[in-house]
Amino acid sequence: MTQEAIIQGSVLKDGQPVNGYVRLLNNDGEFVAEVPTSATGQFRFFAAPGEWTVRALVPGATVDRKVVAQRGVVAEVEVAVPA
Repeated sequence: MTQEAIIQGSVLKDGQPVNGYVRLLNNDGEFVAEVPTSATGQFRFFAAPGEWTVRALVPGATVDRKVVAQRGVVAEVEVAVPA
């Protein structure tokens, strides 16, 4: 059985996918990982259970979302970038 949790979601602007990067920050705000968004704005991280911040970095905006990751549960995060 895996010890990791899954944090996944999408980055959207006006309901459309946005190209950019998504960072995973730990509870202390420290950088842990970064992935590019897919063509459909999707991202996924494998992380330890606990509290995390997902930070979307897209042209002209940075948006943070808090998330709680639990083993055996997929934490879905939708990041809406302001227009």
